[in-house]
Amino acid sequence: MELGVLCSGGLGYSTLVQLVDKYPINFVFTDSKSISIIDLCRNKSIPVFIGNPRKGKAKKIIEENTCNVLISINYLFIIEEDVINMGSDLTFNIHGSLLPKYRGRTPHVWAIINDEKQTGITAHVIDEGCDTGNIIEQVVIPIDIKDTGNDVLVKYHNHYFPLIEKVITKYKEGTLTFKSQKEEEATYFGKRTHLDGRINWNWQRKRIFNWVRAQASPYPGAFTFYQDEKLIIDEVSFSNYGFNYSMENGQILSVEPLLIKTPNGVLKVKSMRENIKLKKGALLI
Repeated sequence: MELGVLCSGGLGYSTLVQLVDKYPINFVFTDSKSISIIDLCRNKSIPVFIGNPRKGKAKKIIEENTCNVLISINYLFIIEEDVINMGSDLTFNIHGSLLPKYRGRTPHVWAIINDEKQTGITAHVIDEGCDTGNIIEQVVIPIDIKDTGNDVLVKYHNHYFPLIEKVITKYKEGTLTFKSQKEEEATYFGKRTHLDGRINWNWQRKRIFNWVRAQASPYPGAFTFYQDEKLIIDEVSFSNYGFNYSMENGQILSVEPLLIKTPNGVLKVKSMRENIKLKKGALLI
């Protein structure tokens, strides 16, 4: 059995390292920023395509390489039929949610923002849709109340390779089963950028709490503005501090500790990346 791998980022790298130690890898596709993956391939003399393979850009490597099973791991790009067909027997992806929920990008971040109590990873067949292919296997992963987006990603690291191993074992035994996704239950969430992290102090405080922890360091972070200064906040907690409902949301009620008014309660800012002198009574916007 020979494998092909599509992978990006730290999660893709750590999983590829484990695969290389155990299976013959015929080729790898990755992106230009995944330097560790590129270096690994060159050190192991594995053919590597770097960049977006769409619109025939990977024609040469496609013509020169084949595999029985093609695996996508945290891969940055949507692939087209020419790449999908490289896996002669099976082409599958590991997606960071319990499909059909949370199709799309950064699903674990969206799950925290939406106050989910669990998430998971899904091995599914790749078709030409976005995370729409038949489900092969799933692993449920709990989201603890203080988990950040990075905390959940660390949990994913522990499950990606064992899930791939399970799929490969069933493939070799001829015992793979496939379950179609229930389209009426599907949800989709789009790509996030660092500009999408702004806090709206008119939100209920639980949503702000989740918004902050989902994007905490080493992610770009949830942010707000004090006058003309951008403040990036990495951790908040609930406070029983009193307030008058007529006060504006985002008002600073105390500086030491830093307490902020929201519509249904007060949040205590426990970690902030900037060291800016704030004033009681001022507004964060």
